Amino acid sequence: MNFRNYFLLILFCLPCIVQAKNITISRLTCEMQEGLVVVEGSPRLGWVMESPENGTRQSAYEIDIREAFTGRSVWNSGKVYSTQSQLVSIEGADIRPDNQFNYSWRVRVWDETDAPSEWSREAKFRSASSRLSEGKWIGAITRQNAHLPEGRKFHGGELKKPEVKAAWEAVDTLAKKSICLRRTFQVGDRTEGNTNRQSSKKIVEATAYVCGLGFYEFSLNGKKVGNSEFAPLWSDYDKTVYYNTYDVTEQLRHGENAVGILLGNGFYNVQGGRYRKLQISFGPPTLLFELVINYEDGTSTTLRSDNDWKYDFSPVTFNCIYGGEDYDARREQKGWNQVGFDDSHWRPVVIQEAPKGILRPQMAPPVKIMERYDIQKVTKLNAEQVASASKSTKRTVDPSAFVLDMGQNLAGFPEITVRGKRGQKVTLLVAEALTDEGACNQRQTGRQHYYEYTLKGEGDETWHPRFSYYGFRYIQVEGAVLKGQKNPQKLPVLKNIQSCFVFNSAKKVSTFESSNRIFNAAHRLIEKAVRSNMQSVFTDCPHREKLGWLEQVHLNGPGLLYNYDLTAYAPQIMQNMADAQHANGAMPTTAPEYVVFEGPGMDAFAESPEWGGSLVIFPFMYYETYGDDSLIKKYYPNMRRYVDYLKTRAEMGILSFGLGDWYDYGDFRAGFSRNTPVPLVATAHYYMTVMYLIKAAKMVGNDFDIHYYTSLAHEILASFNKCFLNKETAQYGTGSQCSNALPLFLQMTQDSDEQGSYQPDAKLDEKVLMNLIKDVEAHGNRLTTGDVGNRYLIQTLARNGQHELIYKMFNHEEAPGYGFQLKFGATTLTEQWDPRQGSSWNHFMMGQIDEWFFNSLVGIRPSTTYQKFIIAPQPVGDLKYVKASYETLYGTIVVDWTSQNGTFTLNISVPVNTTAVVYLPGEKEPKEIQSGTYQLVCAR
Repeated sequence: MNFRNYFLLILFCLPCIVQAKNITISRLTCEMQEGLVVVEGSPRLGWVMESPENGTRQSAYEIDIREAFTGRSVWNSGKVYSTQSQLVSIEGADIRPDNQFNYSWRVRVWDETDAPSEWSREAKFRSASSRLSEGKWIGAITRQNAHLPEGRKFHGGELKKPEVKAAWEAVDTLAKKSICLRRTFQVGDRTEGNTNRQSSKKIVEATAYVCGLGFYEFSLNGKKVGNSEFAPLWSDYDKTVYYNTYDVTEQLRHGENAVGILLGNGFYNVQGGRYRKLQISFGPPTLLFELVINYEDGTSTTLRSDNDWKYDFSPVTFNCIYGGEDYDARREQKGWNQVGFDDSHWRPVVIQEAPKGILRPQMAPPVKIMERYDIQKVTKLNAEQVASASKSTKRTVDPSAFVLDMGQNLAGFPEITVRGKRGQKVTLLVAEALTDEGACNQRQTGRQHYYEYTLKGEGDETWHPRFSYYGFRYIQVEGAVLKGQKNPQKLPVLKNIQSCFVFNSAKKVSTFESSNRIFNAAHRLIEKAVRSNMQSVFTDCPHREKLGWLEQVHLNGPGLLYNYDLTAYAPQIMQNMADAQHANGAMPTTAPEYVVFEGPGMDAFAESPEWGGSLVIFPFMYYETYGDDSLIKKYYPNMRRYVDYLKTRAEMGILSFGLGDWYDYGDFRAGFSRNTPVPLVATAHYYMTVMYLIKAAKMVGNDFDIHYYTSLAHEILASFNKCFLNKETAQYGTGSQCSNALPLFLQMTQDSDEQGSYQPDAKLDEKVLMNLIKDVEAHGNRLTTGDVGNRYLIQTLARNGQHELIYKMFNHEEAPGYGFQLKFGATTLTEQWDPRQGSSWNHFMMGQIDEWFFNSLVGIRPSTTYQKFIIAPQPVGDLKYVKASYETLYGTIVVDWTSQNGTFTLNISVPVNTTAVVYLPGEKEPKEIQSGTYQLVCAR
């Protein structure tokens, strides 16, 4: 497409005058997080600025830090001449690791005319407590007395072995029961003189640290604290244990208070009982608790978990992260978590073994109920359908069964409001698909998973599961009727039912809309699938596995980083990966590694370079997005150990193990790579990780490693081209799309000179690219790549200007393509391009098109200076407009372009203290734009 620039129109550009530009500081962050942030060591601070005028930038700043309550000055930077407004170091500040008080800080800035802003509002952070580990872990039974099996091999056929069944059946049943724990305590009273007269002390700060494993619900004086679900975020509990921090100053009252904790199993204690992907136990449910209360007079009190607490069984009679949950409301004890409750019949807690993992503050956002969906359609199953469904689903379907279509596939659970008689039961079976009879079908997603609620018979009762979730669109209700329906059997009446969409509350930072219906809907499909699988970790699916398969982290990494604030979520992913790394440097395919894949045919699932490579690749994606190199520096030893391990597996520079281009496309049911040789894909990723490691070595200043791994990279490159390149045909491997896209993407299209040194070969590069394009065209402008190859195919074509071809590849309603899934009726991205082939209907591994939407159609790309952005939109096909926004650390970039009647119009908004390098379509020379709002126009 040819464009000729004929004029540039800049709106709102005012002449520079020497006065304050009305800079306001709108957002304060500590370690890129808002709110009360818990930090380890000296944190980095940041702020976002706004101004009504174009061209505004920061020339200096001043930071002031104080102890929040005492007002003690901790640090003042003085006026620092710098444009830096993110990741600002406060090294040298008197930040004390065990300070019991919060720190408050504020900042002011000067603009380019040296005019100062007003001081910002105050923000707070707090040092992580090192005393928390001194507390006691409490519960109902010790691991030793529970007789829990050791190991991570209980998966698949292993679970069917008689000796394994016997070992798990021998576990004390107390070890998997949900329990309630409580403790009362006094706040703010003191005795004056020799009298019994009490006077109140004012609370200035109260902070609770809670770690309830597997999951917990925390309440003070009868009210739940926070709104998280499935807290804390799960981890490898032998390596890391996360705890949560709460400011409970406002929840406490003078005099007697009561704390209550409800515990469930989570991934800490998977003992099965219904459907289970695996079984593993780090111990029975357990609690570590600390409450620090600071008073105005400078004194403080601390309440910890110890043997003064009591416990009893909760109304949650069954809970498993895989199998579902049962709740008997008759077992509720009214007021159990409040003052005045008679707990004389409760049991004293047992002091338990502490988990082996290091206690760390949870930095990533919590999982919450983020959206709710109402009934879209009701279908009552007749007697014939009930009988048939009982056979097809391998469970007895109750004659009262009806099925609700909630309209959206999602991860979460139902919530009901029901009225009925004491002891009546309502069963909720959830699924993302239906059987031929119209019943909920869990055959592909793990059965049986269901929820059962037993009524207490006291008016309207509202309930949802607390410790389990599933991927579903449909809800099969048994043992109840909907409000307004005939009820001859006097069953409980459902007055309301909703689907609760539960996912990680990491902020969404982008919007995308275009004139293309399929692209808009595909973006929504991907978003719903990502959110369904954005839990404690990025899972593959929210039902049958719930495991953190690692290839998605980097293969979808750019799209994820465009759409979500991963400033805190990503470091926790890296911690999980580091915890999963084996002693010999190997990286498993999942993190946390709850199961070790062993046995015939399982080796590829245990280790695969395209999966393990996330350990090395993802920190660079994080760095390129946020300008934060801390993950690269922190995990450099892990990266090096992994590359060294791969070297031990390579033969003459070639790796020959792994899953390859998993789920590639053809006239076959997707699964193991069939179009592209596994060694080609594995070796290409081996080379990629080595090249990233060289960059990392330069960043940490390790000259020996730079030389050593540069030599290794040359060896791999030579072996790769010798083994896989046909010089006569300029084809790699089988000539498949993945075979050619990978070496093009990684710039491995090189040839050796007379000295045997490999150099870029422009002619070879061009020939391989033409072969790639011809193959796409030969398949009717369709892809043949899979989970791994998709990103490299799309981005290789994009980097070589083949946007029109990419548009053709996805602007249709056939398989492979997003349009076919939409036509099928999918509401989340499915595992296979053709959902009829079965498998999961809620995967995001094929969602790589989102990266192209933002870095090409919208055209927003970060540059290496991090306060400068590239905006290079690509109008292709019959697109008439694209509207998008992207919230960076510095503020929001807005891009809104139209292409109509021979004119291309670009409206952009650039954050304060940044610049944008703008490439108009067809132009070679960019225009550098300062902060503000502009309109640029060119002719087609």
